[in-house]
Amino acid sequence: MSKTIIVSNRLPVKVKKNDGKLIFTPSEGGLATGLGSIYKTGSNIWIGWPGHHFEERETKDVKKALAKENMSPVFLSEQDIEKFYEGFSNSTLWPLFHYFPNYTVFNDDYWNSYVEVNKLYCREVMKNAKSEDIIWIHDYQLLLLPQMIRKALPDATIMFFQHIPFPSYEIFRIIPWRKELLEGITGADLIGFHTFDDMRHFLSSVSRILGVDNKMGQLRIKDRLVVVDSFPMGIDYEKFAKAAVSKETMEKMESYKRNIGNQSLIVSIDRLDYSKGIPERLMAFDLFLKENPDYQGTVSLILLVVPSRDNVALYKKLKTQIDELVGNINSNYGKMNWTPIYYFYRSLPFNSLSALYAMSDVALVTPLRDGMNLVCKEYIASRTQKTGVLILSEMAGAARELSDAIIVNPYDIHEIVDALKKALAMPMEEQIKHNDELQSVLQRYNIHNWVQVFMERLKEVKEKQAELAVHYLSTKHQKQLVNDFNKAEKRILFLDYDGTLVPFSKDPRRAKPDAELCSIIEGLAKDPRNKVVIISGRDKDTLDEWFGKFNIDMIAEHGVWIKQGRPIWGLSDYITDEWKEQIRSILEMFVARTPGSFIETKAYSLVWHYRKADPGLGELRSRELINHLQYLTTNAQIKVLEGNKIIEVKNADINKGKVALRWLQNIYDFILAAGDDHTDEDMFSVMPESAYTIKVGFTPSVAKYNVKSCADNCEEMRELLKSLISQ
Repeated sequence: MSKTIIVSNRLPVKVKKNDGKLIFTPSEGGLATGLGSIYKTGSNIWIGWPGHHFEERETKDVKKALAKENMSPVFLSEQDIEKFYEGFSNSTLWPLFHYFPNYTVFNDDYWNSYVEVNKLYCREVMKNAKSEDIIWIHDYQLLLLPQMIRKALPDATIMFFQHIPFPSYEIFRIIPWRKELLEGITGADLIGFHTFDDMRHFLSSVSRILGVDNKMGQLRIKDRLVVVDSFPMGIDYEKFAKAAVSKETMEKMESYKRNIGNQSLIVSIDRLDYSKGIPERLMAFDLFLKENPDYQGTVSLILLVVPSRDNVALYKKLKTQIDELVGNINSNYGKMNWTPIYYFYRSLPFNSLSALYAMSDVALVTPLRDGMNLVCKEYIASRTQKTGVLILSEMAGAARELSDAIIVNPYDIHEIVDALKKALAMPMEEQIKHNDELQSVLQRYNIHNWVQVFMERLKEVKEKQAELAVHYLSTKHQKQLVNDFNKAEKRILFLDYDGTLVPFSKDPRRAKPDAELCSIIEGLAKDPRNKVVIISGRDKDTLDEWFGKFNIDMIAEHGVWIKQGRPIWGLSDYITDEWKEQIRSILEMFVARTPGSFIETKAYSLVWHYRKADPGLGELRSRELINHLQYLTTNAQIKVLEGNKIIEVKNADINKGKVALRWLQNIYDFILAAGDDHTDEDMFSVMPESAYTIKVGFTPSVAKYNVKSCADNCEEMRELLKSLISQ
């Protein structure tokens, strides 16, 4: 029976040993709440670090205690915590992914530790996982884990979700180990991010660094379908709404109000981190009080900063800066009966947080960069009377959903000042109107919905993968093919060249047939029962140079030229090239605008290559060129074809299918046709039902079967052809 395995850096509880006893502190995070319904049932399990270093003699007791709660610990050494967690995870990935490259540290020891700890997690997963299980991996500390599990368990169902932002390609490319990280993530079947922007940045990096393009968020990673999508994470709405009116929270509110007095309150809650924009927020509040003296004595800011990594120099410096800013504001504006900022550097119990949300007129949430930010959602859920105003940074992922908040640029303190003034003066009716809309969004897209949507999307992905698997040329199908081939006395094989017999090359002239391929073609051609036809988009002179010595037929330029049972080439039909000069001028314009692209001239076609161009620019220009050419050629007898990093323009009435029919006028008792792109679809479509049609790669096709693509080599297709050579 299958199970779900959740893997994250930390477990949903923190385990400590105190006076010889294990103390479990549950996490209050939204992830633990949302996934609680999964890992606490049946044989499901959550794998992660228990949050504390244990001596080896203590680990047995910890494992035993956690096993009762469906959890399995990964134990980290003090060196692991220093180099993997504090090091690569939080000194390399965290600052760079939050757009702080100046704080980023690149250290080989950190990287090596990151690799080894990901392997440690992989080993723990392997102790618990089977091929039929679902493995859901979370966040930036485990970017290598999906691919590690994929190698160990190829048929596993793997999901990955990134909880922090994914940076733009221009930022991500800085990382020396960028390729390894992307390959690690793409080991998953389904990859999720909070926002469309993060998803877009990831896909751009995959295209530019791994050379893998996407179609509607779908990637083909070595013939495996990988889907990338955005899943904005919600909160447990009911939990916060109920807590806000609970007896414990109400008592806390009364206590706080007695101490603070009757004034407007602005709440600001963050973990200590430079990505949260706390100094900028304080500078904005300082300017607000300076420019609006009427609010002095009537408005206070409740600043709650949760301790985090305060033993690290950068965080110590940040803490000092916050302390000084708070001290200066309170000393400059404070009065005997009024404190501008109530500053707390600590964690607070859940009901105390709930009380702060429920009693504050304004929530000021202005991170400089944040994956989602759940504080803003918690505040809105706690406003049961629908009053209160949310000021939210446009750099937070939540801003995409909570558009009814006052959205600000966190770097613009003048805009924050204006937002504070607007929020404090906002009429009650307007507050209720905005919060009604915000609460509707949060209620619908809560944490439970997030989990459900993710799982439903996974189901769709697996269904698509299953559809592709049905067409795969399995061992059983291959045995039948070879058996039919051996029984046949008259056989014909139509073989595309680039992407079918050889991998693609940035320089098409370098994709020459190697010794192995020449041996395969020669072996097939020597058998008098075989008719071998190379059917390619290549020009006739190149095909002659490469294959002219073999006793085979050839088709060049997708069907313009044919060489059938004779040593000379002939035109397959009457065609003209009068259109070429006009089209060439257009292609030359795109070459000028796209460094790295070039034009290949054939007798009756022109090809614009952009494999050497910058991937993003190449894709953009290709879309422009296709639109431009399709508009110009609407009423002309020419056709625009899109191939693998190429756009080809040729006569409309010439295609591989039409010319292949010349050979099919004869009767064959075995027919095989193999190709890799959409130009081969014409060939597949004219083949009789009895033919073996094979698509190299797993893009949609009318072919009966698929084999693995020639991304690195053409091993699978070549091995099939070798099996057809008489021994």
